[in-house]
Amino acid sequence: MDVITDPEVDAVWICSPSQYHADQIKACAANGKHVFCEKPIATDLAETVEAINACNEAGVKLMIGLQRRFDPNFLRVRTAIENKEVGDTIIIKTCSRDPSPPPYEYVKGGGGIFNDMAVHDLDMTRFLAGEDPIEILAVGSCHIDKSIEDLPGSEAFDTASCIVRYPNGVNAMVDVCRQSSYGYDQRAEVLGTKGMIATDNVYPNTAKIYKNDFTGNADMPYDFFLSRYFEAYVTETEAFCRSLVEDTPVPCTGIDGLVALTMSLAADKSAAEGRWVKFSEIIQQVYCESPTECSLLANSDVFPDGFKPVGDIKDLNKLVVPNKKEKESSFMEKFKNMVGL
Repeated sequence: MDVITDPEVDAVWICSPSQYHADQIKACAANGKHVFCEKPIATDLAETVEAINACNEAGVKLMIGLQRRFDPNFLRVRTAIENKEVGDTIIIKTCSRDPSPPPYEYVKGGGGIFNDMAVHDLDMTRFLAGEDPIEILAVGSCHIDKSIEDLPGSEAFDTASCIVRYPNGVNAMVDVCRQSSYGYDQRAEVLGTKGMIATDNVYPNTAKIYKNDFTGNADMPYDFFLSRYFEAYVTETEAFCRSLVEDTPVPCTGIDGLVALTMSLAADKSAAEGRWVKFSEIIQQVYCESPTECSLLANSDVFPDGFKPVGDIKDLNKLVVPNKKEKESSFMEKFKNMVGL
């Protein structure tokens, strides 16, 4: 709290355990600090909405750390889609496979494989699709670490797959696994009407070995996420600092974090119930009595007067109040233009 309350501090980076994020974001907002927060904003939707609204009510910036959006490989795929280099998108595929499974203590209470691992891939499909998703089908299983099979829900999975439906018939396919014997495996592929673009894994160097029994990379891919995404972490940090210095919107917003959490919760529900789940089902679980007083319908017996649950993932914005400072800036720009300043 010393950093958050220090009058000399303008912005705070929150990289603490997930269960502390929401309270720390609210504390930053109350003290007028801009916030960069690693995903997730919170561990449930209600707290997530409260934290976003706290920042918007205080007029401070909130950027969410979904670092893959800043990786040059994935960015190149996004650029190809935007420029129609491969035509109109038909299918999106991503995979994430870790070098080795985390310890039992990490998995226990972590929210399951969709929330602590697949959420990055689910967000990446939305980033590449350029659209908000409609529904999801997810399945999971355990192949690597049998000790986690006694854990509840998707915490018992070390392997999972998802199909996400987007507008215009676009489907996205995601597969994740907590172990890959050949190193950190992070790839994306997009098939379009005029071609295909795909990323490869990132290696420490470009050296290759040519022998009578082997031809290929001299070394294995990076085996740790900090090494694999070092450049992305630097780029997203620079982007946040640039938004502070130039007073521009952050490139990865609270809404982006909110949608990513909604997608992972829907995947969890789909795997548990064995059916397609519309994202609207997840959104309808939240109501707000005020911008910073939200709760889940499942945890309340009282339905607020005049409240109508939103029914589309695009309507998440209705749960979030506008950022007061950005709203004022927009008005000032209009005023300056009007008077010729």
